[in-house]
Amino acid sequence: MEIILNDVDGNIFVVSLSVADLVVAVYPYPLALMAIFHNDWTMGNMHCQVSGFIMGLSVIGSVFNITAIAINRYCYICHSLQYDRLYSINKTCCYLCLTWLLTALATVPNFFVGSLQYDPRIFSCTFAQTVSSYYTISVVVIHFLVPLSVVSFCYLRIWVLVIQVKHRVKPDTKQKIKPSDLRNFLTMFVVFVLFAVCWGPLNFIGLAVAIDPAGVAPNIPEWLFVTSYFMAYFNSCLNAVIYGLLNQNFRKEYKRILLALCTPRMLFVDTSKYGTEGPKSKPSPAVTNNNLAEVNL
Repeated sequence: MEIILNDVDGNIFVVSLSVADLVVAVYPYPLALMAIFHNDWTMGNMHCQVSGFIMGLSVIGSVFNITAIAINRYCYICHSLQYDRLYSINKTCCYLCLTWLLTALATVPNFFVGSLQYDPRIFSCTFAQTVSSYYTISVVVIHFLVPLSVVSFCYLRIWVLVIQVKHRVKPDTKQKIKPSDLRNFLTMFVVFVLFAVCWGPLNFIGLAVAIDPAGVAPNIPEWLFVTSYFMAYFNSCLNAVIYGLLNQNFRKEYKRILLALCTPRMLFVDTSKYGTEGPKSKPSPAVTNNNLAEVNL
């Protein structure tokens, strides 16, 4: 099955974000369930390290993919005339590989610092904030504050353009943004806001612990840490819900998937139907002389 989308290049990052969100369900979460059942970690240190590493890949991969999506949307809306040159299929694949390469490079140092440890409060092997103050500060800055700043800049610039178009700040132009484009931009903006809300508490706790480990760490209530931790990891589950609520294409595909699961024959019928329609050309972001910015996720 396929989702009929106009902006193929931009949606590569959406698929990549979905993969990052699903990675934790493959290995770390089942091990966490086993730890809950046994009330302890019984799988050995190797599984603990691998589980923590995969968890890190998922978390940092989500952050970096959200950043890549924001940059892509910024170029697609604010620099639509240069978009095709900046985001060809080959270049987009290179950007995607770079995103995951940076994700891996950001996760590997945990092995050398020894920060992947079992935490009985959350029944998971995860990043230990008290191992190294300097490393914890680096993690918060590189994995949260810098991406947060980049994404905020991109979406702020998009909002400025939307307001300019709405109020005709430049009367001599005929720039337009379609309602569907605005809805799709809002979808990714909501994803970003939820990311900031869900991950903010855990990162600020980590920053406080790193600044004064001896004074802060013992005084953080267990319920506060556990709540902030599960808020952060619950963010991976929310993205699919947001897509379904705010994006019509995803709602249609969710419905098709549910129907296909109930009646498997529909899966093959729908696939055959799409297969006979032939390839669809990708529209340019600058379609007319009106500099029509299209944002379709």
